[in-house]
This record gives sequence, structure tokens and C-alpha cells, in this order.
Amino acid sequence: MFILEEKIYLWLLLLIPAVFLLYLVFTIWQKRARSKFAKPGLLGHLTPNRSSFKPFLKLLFILAALASLILGLVNPKIGSQLETVKREGVDIVFAVDVSKSMLAEDIAPNRLEKSKQLVREIIGNLGSDRVGIIAYAGSAFPQLPITTDYGAAEMFLESLNTDMLSSQGTAIGDAIDLATGFFDDDQKTNRVMFILSDGEDHEGNVEDMAQQAAEAGIRIFTIGVGTTKGGPIPMKQNGVVQKYKENNQGETVITKLDPTILQEIAEETNGEYIDGDVTSEVTEKVQEVLQNIEKTEFEAKQFADYKSQFQWFIGLAIFLLLMDVFILERKTSWVRKLNLFNEKRKTGE
Repeated sequence: MFILEEKIYLWLLLLIPAVFLLYLVFTIWQKRARSKFAKPGLLGHLTPNRSSFKPFLKLLFILAALASLILGLVNPKIGSQLETVKREGVDIVFAVDVSKSMLAEDIAPNRLEKSKQLVREIIGNLGSDRVGIIAYAGSAFPQLPITTDYGAAEMFLESLNTDMLSSQGTAIGDAIDLATGFFDDDQKTNRVMFILSDGEDHEGNVEDMAQQAAEAGIRIFTIGVGTTKGGPIPMKQNGVVQKYKENNQGETVITKLDPTILQEIAEETNGEYIDGDVTSEVTEKVQEVLQNIEKTEFEAKQFADYKSQFQWFIGLAIFLLLMDVFILERKTSWVRKLNLFNEKRKTGE
């Protein structure tokens, strides 16, 4: 298992294509300048030992050294030991609606991004609880099994999008049914599920699924994302709105938050409906809910004794820079003697 300690420095990798582009511009300028000085054939006689390949090879060494230095700044760490620890907490499953209606921008920046922000804030305030993630639209998909790795949870959360499930709709019932299999029956932890949705359900059977969840000891808290006024569903290309989704009659579809079904699910499972409009209020409410739920002891395996690996990348960068220094731009005499490409015959030597 490895982690990146300073991910912010990964942005410096953008310097690599920038340096390469500057090299191409300089090479073009250099060729034009030489062409004004003398013809290509004459230049070859004036500088017979100049290599056309080695400048590019030296550039590759410099770019590789730059990449290694940047990775050294990021400081990858490797967990060298897997240990089992005792923890107390609650098992939590987040079910996030990724149907097309979640693209509506009646709540900034849109419903899906708002849902991801809410889950991210909730996870950031957790202590030793375990979390899992489910994505659902016309069907439900297990995005992340129950884990104590919050870093992995945030990574999988960021990858949620409305194109990950081909079947459209909002099958909340399928998400609830899938969640019942996420929890470990052997460890008997307290089970909580948070459903983040605009409440538009097109598949039915929600009440039956909620009843089954209640029988399995799962408390469901629903978070409504969107507004009752609603908004159109933008169809974007490269971040630019091309049009808004229309129905079969050619009319613009207006999707609205429907809290009714979300309230029914929460009530059926001894949970609670939460308005997802204000992030801080949602996180405070969730913290209050979790504090009132009894924590259960469980075993969790996690990597420990993370060791920094930056020194390997710094060492590689120094080696590459030394290679760049010792490689000259002129042709190597012993390579010329090999006559690999039959240059002598071509030049009449």
C-alpha cells in the first residue's frame, strides 16, 4: 500500500510538456538561423562531428530528471507492515444518486457535485467508523466495499459521474437492497445508510426494500439534494451547455426535488430526512446522529510503518543529470567506426 504525502506538487509535472515545447521552438529557431548562415550541405562539412541525435537524448535525460525531482517532492510512502487493530465505530454506507437528473444546477454547482461535497465533509469528520459507497441510477453498483481507508473512499467518491451506469432512472430500492449485503454479519456492528438523492424514483418497491433494511437492523438517513422549484438538465460538451434535456414532446424537462419518498424511507427505518441545502448544517446533523449511535468494537487491518521513498527519486534525478553532463553533443568516435548506417559509402569515404 502506498500514499502520496504532498500531492500538490504533482501539478509541477505540467512543466515537462512546457519544457519540451520550448525545446521544439528553440530547435526550429536554431535551424532557421543556421540556414541563413550556410546551406545544409556546407554546414555538414563545417561541423562534421556534430550529432543530430544527442541533443534530443540530453533533453530526455533532463525531462526524466525533472520528473524524478517532482516525484521526490511528492514523497511516495509505502506501508511496509499490515497489522490488525481494534477499533470502535459504526458501519456506514453512502448511496449516491448518479442519474441524469443530478446534473441539474438548481443547487450549486450541481446536485451530483453537491452530493459528493456532502459525503466528503461527512467522511472528513469521522473518527474510526467504516465506510462504503454505492452508486445508483437505473440500477445499483458497488463502488467501494466497507473499509477504514478514508483516502480510498474519497478517491472513489471523486470518480462518481452520471455516465458510469448505462441504465438511467433512480432505483433507490436496488441501492437499499445492495447495501444490505455490504455489512458484516459476523461482527454485528451498528449499521447506518445515507441516501443522497433528489428523490425521483422510477422503479417502485422502495417501501419493501426499506422494510427489509429495517429488519436487517439498518437505519437509513436520507439527504435531499436539489430544490422543490427545480431546474432543467443541461447537456454539456467540453463544459459548455449545448442544450437542455427534452421529453418526447420536445419540451424542456424540469426536474424537482421530491422529498416525499425520501421521508418515507427514513421513517420506515427509524432514520431521519435531512435537507442537503447547507453543507455545514448537514455535517453537524450527521455528527449528532452518529454520536447517538452506540459504537461497536471490530477488527480492522491497516497498513502501518509507512516509509518515505523520496530518496530513490532524488538519487535517480542526480544520476540522470550526471548522464546529461557527461554526454557531449558531438558524435562518438567508436560508434562512427562501426558504420552502422553505411554513412561512409554514402559520403564517398
